Amino acid sequence: MVVEWGSQRDLFDVPDEVAYFNTASLSPSLHSVRAAGESALRRRAQPWEIGETDWFADVERLRTLAGRLVGGDAEGIALVPATSYGFAVAAANLRIEARQQILVLAEEYPSGIYTWRRLAERTGAGIRTVIRAPGQTWTEAVLAAIDERVGIVSVPNVHWTDGGLVDLEQVAARTHAAGARFVVDASQSLGVMPLDVTALRPDFVVSVGYKWLLGPFGRGYLWVAEQHRQGQPLEENWILRAGSDDFAGLVDYRDEYLPGARRYDQGARTLFELTPMAVAALEQVLAWGPSRIAATLTAVTDEIATRVTAAGLGVTVTEPRGPHLLGLRVPAGATDRVATALRAANCFVARRGDAIRVSPHLHVTPSDVDRLVTTLVASL
Repeated sequence: MVVEWGSQRDLFDVPDEVAYFNTASLSPSLHSVRAAGESALRRRAQPWEIGETDWFADVERLRTLAGRLVGGDAEGIALVPATSYGFAVAAANLRIEARQQILVLAEEYPSGIYTWRRLAERTGAGIRTVIRAPGQTWTEAVLAAIDERVGIVSVPNVHWTDGGLVDLEQVAARTHAAGARFVVDASQSLGVMPLDVTALRPDFVVSVGYKWLLGPFGRGYLWVAEQHRQGQPLEENWILRAGSDDFAGLVDYRDEYLPGARRYDQGARTLFELTPMAVAALEQVLAWGPSRIAATLTAVTDEIATRVTAAGLGVTVTEPRGPHLLGLRVPAGATDRVATALRAANCFVARRGDAIRVSPHLHVTPSDVDRLVTTLVASL
């Protein structure tokens, strides 16, 4: 197996007896992230050691790192707890008329779907669900579905169930030409696939932090285009206001918000226990670089796809797909048997829709791949 680096397994808290291929659900922990969390817990246990500047320093460091990941400035980053929060901010700040429609993918991640359904109910707009025809790619299906009636296009870079690829550049160009708003759910791609907001010009980009960004649960990221940075936040918490770093003056209430997208930050955004973990995670992701991560994981998923297909057991592979997500569709009636056999072999994947979803990260070794392929083939 061709990999760009030597094994990165020693940086992750994954024991040798485990073959973990479920990063798309919840990433394994880096040792550096766990150490940052333990240190943060010790500091939080002694609040007298926490100064006023500590309420802001790590948060702004994290904002800067997240800005680098999307190819934009830190001023566009809001710190949110979940994709649902990010989608809710977008829905509260995008206008759509009753005659228009919100375009989404079939079987897309539920948080976005529920948010857009609520917006449609509130405004009288419709939901346009894109379904792929046999032999059609997601990109082709989305491009064919965008017309003058579409007011918002909400898509991921890869479909969460099987890694099916959506070409964001093509979709962005068609969306802008139609005069529609563009929202990207990057939860299954940010950190492993390069994303450049200056080129794509989306209105909002949302991502959780506990998947491909290798961080803690409860910390996510929302990038907001400049034209929306004066909008309506979901909360009116104190730390979003101008002058919030002057603790003695907090009783002098201010109407002005902090600059950039900070007005959209969640309440209690400091998260003394989690923010240092998120910082450590993004520092490592940026040190590797998404392009290099993608190149390495392409080799891993390509080998799995080649070996499983060559076995001639009727397994089909989603194509085109992202470099890091592999959707395997096994013969009808075999899904339960395959999933059970893999779990018994300490080989962890996910079932999403009718696909066995395989999602490695840099902790995966050639022996992990052997175990996955051997077990899968033997169970068919």
